[in-house]
Amino acid sequence: MRHKRAPKRTIAPDLRYQSTEVAKFINYLMGGGKKNTATRVFYSAFDRIAKAGQDPLHVFDEAIKNTGPTLEVRSKRVGGANYQIPFPVRSERRFFLAAHWIIDAAKGRKGAPMGIKLADELVQAAKGEGAAVKKRQDVYRMAEANKAFAHFAR
Repeated sequence: MRHKRAPKRTIAPDLRYQSTEVAKFINYLMGGGKKNTATRVFYSAFDRIAKAGQDPLHVFDEAIKNTGPTLEVRSKRVGGANYQIPFPVRSERRFFLAAHWIIDAAKGRKGAPMGIKLADELVQAAKGEGAAVKKRQDVYRMAEANKAFAHFAR
């Protein structure tokens, strides 16, 4: 490594809920530097959850917890063959993967504004259903299937 490692930046909490996780999720949701649009979409999703009579922060935390993986597979080349080796997932990466899977699942839905799609996906993920939770189960199943190659990990 030629350069020193970049310092870990701290993210200011969001204005409405004073949560750094919410601010980080909004940043992941943002596309093309349009943070106002991402914030509007996220808060409209939270307002929709609140209108349904649920606490939006609790639903958000449950959705992240239910979607974040504990194991993932990484490719490693050993002796001319590529093996999928299971690795435990760090907490920062767990949040990153959970947030991206929820956002991708919401974007994959059809026929509604993004705020509605995101709210529906968050509620389903909090219940342990939906495309993001299915993605987590697929990743875990892949890691379990390749447990025999765990000895190739350093």
